Amino acid sequence: MGWVVVSGSLVFYSYLLFIAASVVNGGIPTTLDGPFKPVTVPLDKSFRGHAVDLPDTDPRVQRVVRGFEPEQISVSLSATHDSVWISWITGEYQIGTSIKPLNPETVASIVRFGRLKFPLTRQASGYSLIYNQLYPFEGLQNYTSGIIHHVRLKGLKPNTVYYYQCGDPSIPAMSGVYHFKTMPASGPKSYPTRIAIVGDLGLTYNTTSTVDHMTSNDPDLIVLVGDATYANLYLTNGTGSDCYSCSFADTPIHETYQPRWDYWGRYMQPVISRVPIMVVEGNHEIEKQVENQTFVAYSSRFAFPSEESGSSSTFYYSFNAGGIHFIMLGGYIAYNRTADQYKWLKRDLANIDRKVTPWLVATWHPPWYSTYKAHYREAECMRVAMEDLLYEYGADLVFNGHVHAYERSNRVYNYTLDPCGPVYITVGDGGNREKMAIDHADEPGHCPDPSTTPDEYMGGFCAFNFTSGPATGKFCWDRQPDYSAYRESSFGHGILEVKNETHALWTWHRNQDLYNAYGDQIYIVRQPKRETVTQTSSTSPAPLLCLEITKNEVSSEVIAGAGDDGTDPECECEDCYSNCIQPFPDDDSVNDYDCDFEQNEDRRSFVIFLLTLGSFPVRKRLFPLPFANDLCRNLGVDDVESECLRVFEEEKEKSQEVVEEI
Repeated sequence: MGWVVVSGSLVFYSYLLFIAASVVNGGIPTTLDGPFKPVTVPLDKSFRGHAVDLPDTDPRVQRVVRGFEPEQISVSLSATHDSVWISWITGEYQIGTSIKPLNPETVASIVRFGRLKFPLTRQASGYSLIYNQLYPFEGLQNYTSGIIHHVRLKGLKPNTVYYYQCGDPSIPAMSGVYHFKTMPASGPKSYPTRIAIVGDLGLTYNTTSTVDHMTSNDPDLIVLVGDATYANLYLTNGTGSDCYSCSFADTPIHETYQPRWDYWGRYMQPVISRVPIMVVEGNHEIEKQVENQTFVAYSSRFAFPSEESGSSSTFYYSFNAGGIHFIMLGGYIAYNRTADQYKWLKRDLANIDRKVTPWLVATWHPPWYSTYKAHYREAECMRVAMEDLLYEYGADLVFNGHVHAYERSNRVYNYTLDPCGPVYITVGDGGNREKMAIDHADEPGHCPDPSTTPDEYMGGFCAFNFTSGPATGKFCWDRQPDYSAYRESSFGHGILEVKNETHALWTWHRNQDLYNAYGDQIYIVRQPKRETVTQTSSTSPAPLLCLEITKNEVSSEVIAGAGDDGTDPECECEDCYSNCIQPFPDDDSVNDYDCDFEQNEDRRSFVIFLLTLGSFPVRKRLFPLPFANDLCRNLGVDDVESECLRVFEEEKEKSQEVVEEI
């Protein structure tokens, strides 16, 4: 079945959605065709990849620079298009029982850059640091990093290639010349061409396949949704395992082998020295050490636009990539309503201008909607705390990792199919050595005991039995849940191509396929929906509200503001399935509510868009999808029918230009 969509004063979008299915996508399904019947792709037992870590003898992970020459060079975005961060490391790390940290003040942090490769006419300086990974137990080896440098470049033009070199010219110890391209300026018609989404990458031979496939798609930006190196699958002596707790159950602390971070930085440099990478923490970045410190390597090695986006933490921040606003959230730091992260998220969402950045994409590591046995409902407390807020502000897409498989949801909210909910996509299949997740919680014998689901670093227990729907009274479904549209156990990565303010093409590429093939592909179609909760002023338009009306129910939100007391008696209906429609007045008056009702048992649910005009009473204009002209007639209101058809004809011609842009 498909969602039936009608739009108040937005016939343009209705027509656009229609032609998207028949012209633009060339047969590729869209979310408007959903919700989809759940699909599970059978496990391909012939392909398990090569989940073995690259050894330290591999040339791609060895140190090739000398002295204090820069290595592990990377680019990260700032909050807006006119600024980026350049990061690198100088000097050698040390590991052992007797280490002496380097002095960051002995090497300057300088970046020379410009729009021409020669000469590089501009220069910026930044800051440097080192970090230690220390273990207060006899026999364990300690680690101290090389000098980590972060320099922010400012005053950049949008969508422009810049050349740069980094280092300390006084030694001299400068890198070669690299280049990157800035993001487009934020705007409803301005987007990066391709964004790679990958999670749980690690540094295995599977990882190399994922990265090769990803770079062949020539992304403008890489978003890594946690679990970068898996250095915590090793003891400090360099002995590794696919399962730390299985192999090293008696260690006094969960050890790590920090040189794996350096190996990862060297391997990734050819890609992330030119393609910006944005990272959010995962559980494998916890890396507990002396004095209960955690996430030290993660917070030290990457640059984050925390300050630029009003955050005080490396665990959560936001940034713009053209007309997309990305929100990066932390699953392993406090997220309840009294926590700093929640308060920051609420402020950040309230400050988004959806006319400038129509798309709202959120990412964090542990998924809320995963049907695999591994980590099943592990992040339930985070979902309970934050889902309402993201739903109210109209998040379009959510990307997660953690579960080592691929899964895409239908639009969902609170475990219920909801056309206003986000699409959740899990891409924790980047290639790490822990191998793939293959068991599903809805399969016989695979539903985990609820007491085993909480994660000690996420806090609390919230995963109770379902209280409604087909799984009422149970902890797991007995079939693939309705909210799960597609799932498959394979390694790979995803590419997001936002075409305009309403359409984005999502493609998931599997490692076992040819470079131009894909495993899953769909157009994510934005519909104007509840994008802000409160008005910024009495004269600015209030948000579009995406509401579902079901049989025997007329939402109070539909009629809120219709009269002085917020209701309209003529719009109240308890026993019929109907909608209140305001005829189109000849003048600007919005006070005359002559409502008509029609009982229609065939339409069990539909979505309306309610456009409120500032502080004035609600003005309800109901437009069915214009390609179904007979729906206009079926409304049973003559003046609405004629107005609907008239506007449809006017907007049809205007839509052609946007169609061509897609």
